Amino acid sequence: MEHKLGLSGSVIMTDPNKFPKLFNKNMDHIEIGEFPNQESFHLFLELLNETNMSLGLHSPLYRNRSKYDLLEKVQYEPEQAWEQFEEETKIMSQLGAKYILVHFPYFKEERDTDTIKNIEEGLKRLHALQLKYSIPIVCEPKLGINRSTFGIESLDNFPIEIWDKYGINLCIDIGDYLIARGDKALDYIVKWKKYIKVVHLHNVEYHDDKYTWVPIHPSHENDEVHFNV
Repeated sequence: MEHKLGLSGSVIMTDPNKFPKLFNKNMDHIEIGEFPNQESFHLFLELLNETNMSLGLHSPLYRNRSKYDLLEKVQYEPEQAWEQFEEETKIMSQLGAKYILVHFPYFKEERDTDTIKNIEEGLKRLHALQLKYSIPIVCEPKLGINRSTFGIESLDNFPIEIWDKYGINLCIDIGDYLIARGDKALDYIVKWKKYIKVVHLHNVEYHDDKYTWVPIHPSHENDEVHFNV
């Protein structure tokens, strides 16, 4: 398998004034989303087309659209979220993007629900979109509200033979898994090794009640502050 090192648009908060910074690195790939408007998206594409870098979309395409709503309402009704995601999938397919990434499975918090059924119903719809538009869809499980681990646990409990039927890849956010499981994070990740297409690689720093992503560095490994990445 060919591995590529990419840069996330989140490092500049998808600020159009900082787009050139994304193209000054010795990188092969850019993953980006949440453009402030259509004009900024077209500006980004103009810059991208002058390079050999590949593109992955981190849904949503535009700011203030749905990020978490495919399985339950967070900001949008799920059907609205599915309509939006299909529109973005179509656009990315036409542009030749390498994949489109979406937060899935995402649950705000623990609830009494049949998560296996919920997740499989979502996988069926994702699989249909992947076939319809001929573009890989990548699912990123995320922490919920107040760092709820319910979504990550729900994926861990999901039968791998069912996931295998739908041909959907995964993104593993190292930070989310470290927060959720600490030193046991790798035990939760290794089960899904066959399906991992994207890794969001960073460390974590805590500031009061909040946490933020920071670049990894060898000095973190033994400083008793950061995680061992």
